[in-house]
Amino acid sequence: MMHSRFLATVLLFLPTLLLAQATVECPATPNPLPKAASFTAIKTLPDPFLYLDGTTRVKTKEEWYACRQPEIKKILQEYQFGYYPDHSLETVTATRSGNSLAITVQVGDKQGKFNANVNLPSGASKDAPAPVVIAIGGINNNAYLKEGVAVVTFDYTSVAPDSNGKTGAFWSLYNGKDIGALTAWAWGFHRVIDALALQVPEIDNTKVGVTGCSRLGKAALAAGLFDDRVTLTMPMSSGIQGLGPYRYSLSGQGENLENSKSGAGWWTNSGMGTFVNQATKLPYDAHTIAAAIAPRALIMDQGQSDPYVDSKGTAVTVFPAAKLVYEWLGEGDKIALALRSGGHCDQSGDTNVLPYVLHILKGAAMTRDYSTLSPWSAMPEAYPWAKDIPKV
Repeated sequence: MMHSRFLATVLLFLPTLLLAQATVECPATPNPLPKAASFTAIKTLPDPFLYLDGTTRVKTKEEWYACRQPEIKKILQEYQFGYYPDHSLETVTATRSGNSLAITVQVGDKQGKFNANVNLPSGASKDAPAPVVIAIGGINNNAYLKEGVAVVTFDYTSVAPDSNGKTGAFWSLYNGKDIGALTAWAWGFHRVIDALALQVPEIDNTKVGVTGCSRLGKAALAAGLFDDRVTLTMPMSSGIQGLGPYRYSLSGQGENLENSKSGAGWWTNSGMGTFVNQATKLPYDAHTIAAAIAPRALIMDQGQSDPYVDSKGTAVTVFPAAKLVYEWLGEGDKIALALRSGGHCDQSGDTNVLPYVLHILKGAAMTRDYSTLSPWSAMPEAYPWAKDIPKV
């Protein structure tokens, strides 16, 4: 296969530097993207530094941000999430009545509408705006409000149902598109951010966390992936198609792509289905999704005795593999793992991540080590490319 190369001038955001212009050489991504059957099976977590051309590796941080990160996001849209709608074609308006926001999104002659609920901490004002966590599926509001963090919630089913149905604000605009419900719910998070900027000056839209648990944790992950306005991505017990590894099942409950896709095929697009019974051919794994969020912050909450998702797999393969990329980028403190006792989606997860939330959104001193895997240990054989990380 011949691989053409091109020069692209890009503006790169590097957290430790001023915004600077750099000329970066990017390898061409295969076009069209390969079909599932054409990939070679890889039993370990794929090398995140290796481009889809299969021969070229990332050499610099600038190249990661200019070339590899956009390629990963394209791959993820092709094979998992579906292609995110063009927001430039949308007009978002919002009206506020007390703590309620009515959000309208217009695309051509089509409209989608849904509501959000705003909970402000004491003292929040236009002159002293509060950071915010946007949540779907429930959250311990008081734990955050008393720490000066606003909480905004919305009914995700009014955006898109948790089914093959095509009702709700998102499908009012995009019915017929091959897009998963996780992406639709992520879009809902983003339109809430738009509405907050329009109508809620008491909230600081430069300090935004997004969260949800289980399938809604997968949605929160997608929300963080596809919108750079998200400061902190907080998926909880997200499992397969979230931050659960496709190639490992270590917690004993047998979670895998096959049972996840057959149980709720609408969460992701049809491309995901082509990897059923051949998940080792995926050109990425959950660590790749996590790494694509850098340099923005990410915390993974997992219950050690969760009966539904592979918490151990996330802890000992996905987290340490993704952390290697964050560290290589000089952002090692922007990725965290919050292990806790307990199971699936109990509200202890909200307080389990809270010290890290306050650290990222409010600059509070860190009071806990969010890099420990105890009671487990990292499994470096799952990411052998760690021995050949590009030199900085």
